[in-house]
Amino acid sequence: MQMNRGKQRAIYRRFIISISLTSVLCLSVIFGIVSVTNRKLIYEQARAEARALFHSIVMARKWNASYGGVYVEKRPGMKSNPYLEDPDIKTLDGRTFTKKNPALMTREISEYAAREGLFAFHITSLNPLNPDNKPDEFEARALRLFEKGEKEAFEEIKLNSGPYFRYMAPLYVEKDCLQCHAKQGYRLGEIRGGISISFDIREIMNIQKTNTTIIASLAILTITALLGFLFLFTLRLTKKISDAHQQIEKMAIADVLTGLFNRRHVLERFSEEMDRAKRLKKELGCIMIDIDNFKAINDTYGHLVGDKTLREFSAILKNSIRTYDIAGRYGGEEFLVILPDTPFQETLSLAERIRKRIKESPVAQSELTPPISVTISLGVATMMDKDISIDNMIKRADDGLYVAKNSGRDQVAWVKSEFF
Repeated sequence: MQMNRGKQRAIYRRFIISISLTSVLCLSVIFGIVSVTNRKLIYEQARAEARALFHSIVMARKWNASYGGVYVEKRPGMKSNPYLEDPDIKTLDGRTFTKKNPALMTREISEYAAREGLFAFHITSLNPLNPDNKPDEFEARALRLFEKGEKEAFEEIKLNSGPYFRYMAPLYVEKDCLQCHAKQGYRLGEIRGGISISFDIREIMNIQKTNTTIIASLAILTITALLGFLFLFTLRLTKKISDAHQQIEKMAIADVLTGLFNRRHVLERFSEEMDRAKRLKKELGCIMIDIDNFKAINDTYGHLVGDKTLREFSAILKNSIRTYDIAGRYGGEEFLVILPDTPFQETLSLAERIRKRIKESPVAQSELTPPISVTISLGVATMMDKDISIDNMIKRADDGLYVAKNSGRDQVAWVKSEFF
């Protein structure tokens, strides 16, 4: 039985561990998905911001191109665009204005934004008019993808100043673009370049880290709370299962009416004790008990009183034997007591003590009915070298019981072979 309980505890532990690991795995997957989704949303925010900047630049370029370029007053240190024919004009009052085409305007706005620490953008193509607009590795790769049908490209890079997000989308040749690029063979609607945008995403990454920390904290708290709940729930469940299992075990080995072991179990224990006694060369005794005139008690007072008699007898019997002795209901009003490490004289003494206690304990009825005097007959036997199985001992104890019955009942008896 101890082994069975050990197995039960092992099963419960495996059950708790399995449920806990499954729960942790499921929650980890869920929070992992949430974390990945959060990261995707952060990058989608960066792309949305980059797209907005791109479209703002494109609109500004279209505005510039729609006027064929914009002239600004030339100030000291300002250089004219060497890639334009006649970029400068002079007014009648002697002032000089220089032309800012879309490409130059884009570059100057980018330089201004970079100085302010906002963002930077770069107009480029695989065949730029201005060598300064030559594409870098990311831009060249993106431009080749645009020619294959891609609509945008992006990447995250690490610089000494921190993480940066780069975005690029294609520029299409429009009618106004041909004023400067007709000589390069540009055709209307072609992809002839793109604008790349770069900006610092430290703030966005900090938001992501904060969100990740919050998600991780929530995950840990949730998993801890869930594991605690599962532990308590499983503990209560396993306790109920264990109690139910113990009850079933008890029902399987106990006699329902008396609470003593049933016939099957008491015989199993008897066999175990005989094997142990033979192996260790120990003594072993047994007592067969029968309640005298029990049928008359049932017939005279009814089965309820008969059941009460059996219960009270069993209670006295349990209180009369030692803790390691084994008592069981053998059948009807017959009972069997197994006495480990007990020689014949001690077996005889214990049987006599049980007989006296039963005789001194009449079964009470109602206040108007006198108590019922109960006596028992007992047959004793101890293990002998010639005994092959418990059947030999039971036979001698039963023979002793038969002698006690035929000698007037309310006594202890044994067969002569116990001594002679």
